[in-house]
Amino acid sequence: MNKATTAIVKQLLAASKEIVIVGHKNPDGDAVGSCLALANVLKAMGHRPQVIMPNDFPNFLKWLPECKNIHIYDKSVESSDVKIASAEIIFTLDFNALNRTGDMEESLKKASADFVLIDHHQQPDDFAVAMYSDTSMSSTCEMVYHFLKSIDADHLITSEVATQLYTGVMTDTGSFRFPATTATTHRVIAKLIECGAKNSEIHQNIYDTNTSDRLALLGVALQNMKILPEYKTAYITLSQAELDDHNFRKGDTEGFVNYALSVAGVIFAIIFIENKQENIIKISLRSKGNFSVNEFARKYFNGGGHTNAAGGRSADSLEETVSYFISILPSHKNELAHES
Repeated sequence: MNKATTAIVKQLLAASKEIVIVGHKNPDGDAVGSCLALANVLKAMGHRPQVIMPNDFPNFLKWLPECKNIHIYDKSVESSDVKIASAEIIFTLDFNALNRTGDMEESLKKASADFVLIDHHQQPDDFAVAMYSDTSMSSTCEMVYHFLKSIDADHLITSEVATQLYTGVMTDTGSFRFPATTATTHRVIAKLIECGAKNSEIHQNIYDTNTSDRLALLGVALQNMKILPEYKTAYITLSQAELDDHNFRKGDTEGFVNYALSVAGVIFAIIFIENKQENIIKISLRSKGNFSVNEFARKYFNGGGHTNAAGGRSADSLEETVSYFISILPSHKNELAHES
């Protein structure tokens, strides 16, 4: 974080403030971990923070310290709106545009608070008085660690805060295997372990909690997987009926797309998941090398993210969405052919 941004944030935090901390819709480990960690430190500094998520988060994250204090917007709209309206500072973490907050967007746009953005996604919107944006970072949780150091608050990282930050870094880096994992990332992780994060326990709490239904759903996903060798591409589909047959819970499909990417010769993977409640097809995209799924998602599926990991959506049916996807692959054949 540069000196100018640091100075603005320090001035904003010079006196005790009413603060709201917001993550994106369908929050993941990085969003939940970064928001909780920042809230804990701000509280220790004498502020009055409240974390608000647009909607609920996966069960495999609900062991995290302080997660019971999170307000879920779509379950408590009125009280959340009051918090947003009375906030003096609003921190937005792990997203780059207010429309990533779903139904919260209008309330945030009406807020009189000063906004502070901390995020590692590409092409952030210009809505914050202080913006800490770095697309080279592994995760927002890693950024929060650097943010706390820059405002001289890293001495307030307790074992609980370290656990929250470690969780976000671990999940957003695919357990430290994605390209954005750097030597600096590992140094941050070492500091978090020194502060009390129990790495083995965190990994078990996140990854060793499979239900029989989730494993059966993974089996269906793998059966549905199609490989298009001429495009070095693999895709997976899951219908609402298939989700319902396996008692789907939020977070159950986390990581499924990575199985498609793990196929030998595949450098572009995508999963299409039908969501009848929202009447959309939710899409997750992954890639290897320089093929940008961020650009692909932005161009074709109303989404975006990172070069090698992005999300999107489609308002068409599952069948129509897949057909459209297959129809546009030929225009990227040369681009995909040069990746390995």
